[in-house]
Amino acid sequence: MSGILEDVSDSRLLTLLSLLQTPREWPGGELAERLGVSRRTVRRDVERLRDLGYPVEATMGATGGYRLVAGAAMPPLLLDDEEAVAITVGLSTAARHPVQGIEEASVRALAKLEQVLPARLRYRVRSLGVATVPLPVEAGPQVDPERLTALAAAVANKERVRFAYQGSDGGRLVDPYRLVAAGRRWYLLGYDHDRDDWRIFRIDRIDDVKPTGARVTPREPPAGDAAAYVRDRLYSLAPTYEAVVTLRTPVTELVGALGEVTPIDAETCRVRLHGDTLDWLAFRLTTLGCEFEVHEPPELTAHLRALAARLTRATGTPAPEGSRPP
Repeated sequence: MSGILEDVSDSRLLTLLSLLQTPREWPGGELAERLGVSRRTVRRDVERLRDLGYPVEATMGATGGYRLVAGAAMPPLLLDDEEAVAITVGLSTAARHPVQGIEEASVRALAKLEQVLPARLRYRVRSLGVATVPLPVEAGPQVDPERLTALAAAVANKERVRFAYQGSDGGRLVDPYRLVAAGRRWYLLGYDHDRDDWRIFRIDRIDDVKPTGARVTPREPPAGDAAAYVRDRLYSLAPTYEAVVTLRTPVTELVGALGEVTPIDAETCRVRLHGDTLDWLAFRLTTLGCEFEVHEPPELTAHLRALAARLTRATGTPAPEGSRPP
């Protein structure tokens, strides 16, 4: 029986260590709830970790708790199966991400991690790598990993930063809130004290990041989801076209989301859709596989006329008179 109890205790200790390795402060009550034990048991387990050399720091008071302090004496990192696979997949992805110089570092870290993975996990990771083929992505602006790390630390520590920003005079004093990766670009969402409002900064345009040491008073973000807020703001700043088109096809024949569709009769319908480029609208309409007539905007009509002339010339047939673009 005592052996079983020791196994349960050791397993709980590993779970506690895994939780503490997350960069945050854990209230004792939350740890007790996660582990399914009393607060007294949590305190006893923390002491065991300290005896093993793990620097666990405790803070007192109503909001006090426990956190693991990073340092030169930190014992080896412990990962469960899911975390090990997640990190390995993340490193594989990072090798193709637009962070300057991170590709080679990610490959080196991946090689080291695979050496210490158990055989069962190594098989899972390699199987995933063999079965997955990434789509090629367009080159984007490179981000300095040190700059990205400095901003990430400021977000995690709730610390105000000052940095230079391309296209603006002087430095910017910002309370960083979240980093958002969007396609081939990275963005910082934060409260800009120089503008007295929330702002989105492209990280490749940020330089000379300097933590101020001042702790940030928590602010209510502009939206609960930082990624959704950044996406909506970026879309709102992009040019948008509204197209009104008559389609020579029944509504029932349309496949996929298209916009606001209104039936005219059994064989035709009117559609109203939006796009940030004329190229996208032209592509969407020409792939429907039916005849259509554009009513608005006139820019789309001119764009389709020029596109038709270019396609006609591509076949070796002279374009109709008046269809050539100016």
